[in-house]
Amino acid sequence: MGDIHRRSAVVLGVASLVAPLTLALGATPAQAASCTTSAGPYQKKVEKFLGRPADGKQSSADCKAIRAFQAKHGITPDIGYAGPVTWGVMDLMNKQKAVGKNPNKSGKCPTNKGRIACVDLTLQLSWIQDGKKLVHGPVPVRTGRDGYETRTGLKKIYWRNIDHVSTIYDVPMPYSQFFDGGQAFHSVGVSMWNPPGSHGCVNMTKAAAKKYWSLLKNGDDVYVYGRKPGT
Repeated sequence: MGDIHRRSAVVLGVASLVAPLTLALGATPAQAASCTTSAGPYQKKVEKFLGRPADGKQSSADCKAIRAFQAKHGITPDIGYAGPVTWGVMDLMNKQKAVGKNPNKSGKCPTNKGRIACVDLTLQLSWIQDGKKLVHGPVPVRTGRDGYETRTGLKKIYWRNIDHVSTIYDVPMPYSQFFDGGQAFHSVGVSMWNPPGSHGCVNMTKAAAKKYWSLLKNGDDVYVYGRKPGT
């Protein structure tokens, strides 16, 4: 079980940056505790996403809106700088939204397995389907960071524990459903966009993990494919 706990432990409140994108700070250390006045390289795109006037110029109102977004989604430092991490999260959200209710449009997740939980690492989405019928989702997920990637391929759920806790890190992992050498679906109390990602597990909101718990059982298939940006 040591491997399960090591692989499955989720580090909450991680301050390091998300693997997909490297943040160019654009601010001196003295600015780190306050709002930056610098316009970031993705200023216009970030402004547009937030419904701000997309003029490419940083204002106090722009910075306040950007900082609120960063704080909500665990992006650090949350100084209101429109850098690649912030835009990368927004861009992923846009791509997830575009999927709508047809996450398996490409047909990459098998439709000949009956009920199966699909995980698209590229889009950081998961859903449950039965044949070609969408049963639940898609829902945003938080998969393995660089060096701890969620492994791809066809798996099966082999162990479930609704109140699992890592005995090594003393980290709660509610609604755990293990499917590959310690990697599991389970809920976490952080944003699905909180950097840098898990230690291999597929993190979910409590609502999503609870629903997955009710819909899946031991022996059900799980298919993981794609590649998380930055891994």
